[in-house]
Amino acid sequence: MESKVVVRKTRYEELRDLLDLYRHFDNGDPVLPDSPELKELWGEIYSNPNWIYLVCEVDGKLVSTCTISLIKNLTRSARPYALIENVVTHREYRNKGYGKMVLKKAQDIARDYNCYKVMLMTGSKKEETLKFYESVGFRKGIKTGFVMNM
Repeated sequence: MESKVVVRKTRYEELRDLLDLYRHFDNGDPVLPDSPELKELWGEIYSNPNWIYLVCEVDGKLVSTCTISLIKNLTRSARPYALIENVVTHREYRNKGYGKMVLKKAQDIARDYNCYKVMLMTGSKKEETLKFYESVGFRKGIKTGFVMNM
């Protein structure tokens, strides 16, 4: 039986499923407890049309996600740009194309929004991760990224 696969925007009521998927990052983040503050933050994020949380759903389960932020701009003929973050796929569903699907959807959104570029940064040094991003069209070495953790 073939799996039903859908790539779409996250639904408001899927916050806990999304947070569970984030547990497949290898970054040691604590699990966010349900709270009024979390619900308020999610409401703010969800209602902003320039912050889009995408998911790949397989047979009703969220298995991959990324976030795309669309940023208005006064250069490049006032064309916006996009930033992709929080790319993660459930460990049991990796290497099946689901991560590529959410990134392709994010690229389509950036194209539809008339972005002049899409940026993605990774903290991973793993060669397979870098090759994964290159396989969906991202190129390294074009710009130099700097990060200041706060």
